Amino acid sequence: MKKRRLSLLLTAAMLAGILAGCSSAKETAETSAAASTAATETETKAAGAEETAAPVESVYPLGSGGQLQYWCELTSTVSSNYANLGDTPFGKGWMERTGVDIQFLHPPSGQLKEQFSLILADGNLPDLMEYNWVTDYPGGPEKAIKDGVILPLNDIIDKYCPNLKAYLDANPDIDRMIKTDDGNYYSFPFIRGDDRLLNTIGLMLRADWLVDLGQEVPETMDDWHTVLTAFKEKKGAAAPYTFEYTNGQYLTSDPFAYAYGTNRSFYLGSDGEVHFGAAEEGYKQFLTTMAQWYSEGLLDPDIATLKSDQVSAKMTNGISGASMGQAGSRMGTWTAAAQTSNPSYKLVAAPPPTLKKGEKAEFGQIENPYSGRASVAITTSCKDIERAARLMDYAYGEKGHMYFNFGIEGESYTMVEDYPTYTDLIMNNPDGLPVSQAMSAYIRGNYNGPFVQDARYLEQYYTLYEQKETPEVWGDSNGKAHLLPPITPTSEESKEFSTIMNEINTYRDEMTLKFMFGTESLDKFDDYVKNMENMGLDRALEIQNAALERYNSR
Repeated sequence: MKKRRLSLLLTAAMLAGILAGCSSAKETAETSAAASTAATETETKAAGAEETAAPVESVYPLGSGGQLQYWCELTSTVSSNYANLGDTPFGKGWMERTGVDIQFLHPPSGQLKEQFSLILADGNLPDLMEYNWVTDYPGGPEKAIKDGVILPLNDIIDKYCPNLKAYLDANPDIDRMIKTDDGNYYSFPFIRGDDRLLNTIGLMLRADWLVDLGQEVPETMDDWHTVLTAFKEKKGAAAPYTFEYTNGQYLTSDPFAYAYGTNRSFYLGSDGEVHFGAAEEGYKQFLTTMAQWYSEGLLDPDIATLKSDQVSAKMTNGISGASMGQAGSRMGTWTAAAQTSNPSYKLVAAPPPTLKKGEKAEFGQIENPYSGRASVAITTSCKDIERAARLMDYAYGEKGHMYFNFGIEGESYTMVEDYPTYTDLIMNNPDGLPVSQAMSAYIRGNYNGPFVQDARYLEQYYTLYEQKETPEVWGDSNGKAHLLPPITPTSEESKEFSTIMNEINTYRDEMTLKFMFGTESLDKFDDYVKNMENMGLDRALEIQNAALERYNSR
């Protein structure tokens, strides 16, 4: 970036395990819930849609009824202080406000998919399961419905979910995203409710080191080479650039691959077709650069096995000077941790790199408003369907929206000139909790879930000037044009697609490291592509393009 921006930045800165007692599987009987159907709080109005006659408003708290089981991963910002979501102020308040007794069930840390598979094999399902049904269920959500795992929600939303129905009526683009090709709704979605929430991951590096070295924020790949070399030679960084290659979220969104007009997975080409970036010439160019950087000691030598805590340690103790990740849980957390011993420590966001100075990056990290992540399905084991649906619908109304994003009025936030403002309990926690952990105790706004995320959370979560500029800096690309919508294969295509891509992705990841480490010559890149073609890449692309065509016809 320009010298003026970096100078301003620094100036501004100075101033459950085991499931027990599940109801029997595959039960699709009508609900016996005693939830009231009287119309009082018209929370539908909060979604901005006109009232409709079909769904009947809920009275919260609901009437008496049985306990519901809710299975979800416990995010690290919660698990640092609580063993169960039901122990948090958020979990307790959700139950109190809705009148629903919830038994929260959590897989062991890092074993989400493994326990999900065990639950399916057992056949006794929790009532509600929070999962990415688009990307992580083989064959996608329509297959999950046909497999008898989850319920289609069309009639359920019409009958019991006035808030969500109104929101979808008012937002047809979102409505199209959360349906299958067959027109079935399948989950209560996590939706990023503002464009500023779509660019949350990007490159960052030591701003204080840049100033000491007389360097600017890098814009091109050559700039990056210069900066990382200076970090190594003049700052003693043993691993100038570090990130965890094993993190799937980062694996497919490597910003250095973007510089060569590609990525590691599927993307939408300028021709309107689906492409697989890891088989393209641009990917070879990316690997050529990474192999050079690795041989020069600019990349972390442990990159193949790094975990999040190891990256954090390297970024805060001077072993590394650049990485990638979120502005909140990474940039903010690392800065706070490092400044306890090094007050001058600063991180700054870098834009998606290009090959030529002054060019706008064609590719960049961006998410769809709905990606499938952290969305909740009602399983076929649920006997109290109405109660489950009304519990989930609460978050899409006005009061639920405020609760999920801001928590308890008068405790975690107050209204200041009609703006929900977090209190010192969150922003300056008396127990010394980081903002991310204090937030996660009271809200779900900072770690996804079945609700519509509010940008006003982010405006406060990003307390540093450096964080506040990240949406603009990381969003400075044409990446949206290459973003695939949440498409899915048909249930018939899914097994074939999964078989093909499991083999291809494993091979891609192995060969990427070999090319980077120099244990495999890039002269063999054409052979690598041919091997993926022999594994069925062309057929996988055919399936993806057919899915895209169906999506566009929804």
